[in-house]
Amino acid sequence: MSADRRDGFRSEIREAGDPPEATARVVDAAGTEDERVVEAALRPRRLAEFPGQPRVRDQLGLVLEAARRRGTPPDHVLLSGPPGLGKTTLAMIVAAELERPIRVTSGPAIQHAGDLAAVLSSLDEGEVLFLDEIHRMSRSAEEMLYLAMEDFRVDVVVGKGPGATAIPLELPPFTVVGATTRAGLLPAPLRDRFGFTGHLDFYETTDLVTILHRSAGLLGVDADEPGITEVAGRSRGTPRIANRLLRRVRDWAQVHGEGHVDHHAAREALALFDVDDAGLDRLDRAVLQALCRRFGGGPVGLSTLAVSVGEEADTVETVAEPYLVREGYMSRTPRGRAATARAWQHLGLTPPVDAPQQAALPLADDGPGRLEG
Repeated sequence: MSADRRDGFRSEIREAGDPPEATARVVDAAGTEDERVVEAALRPRRLAEFPGQPRVRDQLGLVLEAARRRGTPPDHVLLSGPPGLGKTTLAMIVAAELERPIRVTSGPAIQHAGDLAAVLSSLDEGEVLFLDEIHRMSRSAEEMLYLAMEDFRVDVVVGKGPGATAIPLELPPFTVVGATTRAGLLPAPLRDRFGFTGHLDFYETTDLVTILHRSAGLLGVDADEPGITEVAGRSRGTPRIANRLLRRVRDWAQVHGEGHVDHHAAREALALFDVDDAGLDRLDRAVLQALCRRFGGGPVGLSTLAVSVGEEADTVETVAEPYLVREGYMSRTPRGRAATARAWQHLGLTPPVDAPQQAALPLADDGPGRLEG
């Protein structure tokens, strides 16, 4: 196909299938974008600066270095894990390490094949396409993405009815970085097209201390080691939560203290914002309270549990449940969610004599019951 004709098809795609909400934005991964939001300012910009996740970091570093030496775009990358662990940050780092621009969009914004075709047709060679929440793409867009990832082309349908013709549009080599909190919901054909899959797990407290020291320096927060350690220990193993709590402790220290984040300021601020000594917040405790007080420890279905705490089922499953299961406060059973002895103890309650003892499903179990977030 000639260059003029190909450009013409790309123009048609943009006009027909590129609504504003589906348009990907181009981000300079190495720039600051004027630090529009605090979270963006706190993101590491290179793989060497990324703390924690040593296995994923080393594996991804190998993939990127090999691609650089070959002079070709790396294999497509899939990052999975609970929210707030650094999937978006790693996607930005991939582009920065490759010294290529990154185009950012999300699964919910790609609801038609035309939306995806408009994004793909405007990619340059070696560009990184970041698809957040990739498991929420429409089925028609997923099928188009299969071909684009494997053969670097999309089929453009011209005309309607019996006279419609599919014309292949060649794409320059590019790299897809997909992020998902629910890898089990990805169809197998899409999952298999990713050359590298990395699962991010919760961070150790020592890694969070390192992150918070760096964040305190960037934010200009005067903090000592006991104060940082106290915040890190209540951050549920999640950097996003740790950075958010650090900012709230800073606020408390500026208003009620002397502007210095120490152990006392951290404890008082976190108590004000309903974060207890174990790092459980209002939603976590509400889930445990419902399990123990309303349902006698369970088992109870996820939907019923979510209604009882006034939240969506997805919120309970992706926000509260991963940490509660990991820390042994709740178990997932074939019959539903159940409270463990540690949950009763944390709430200061005595479990009933006939409370069922349920075994938790393994977190790494693959298939429909897999817990990804």
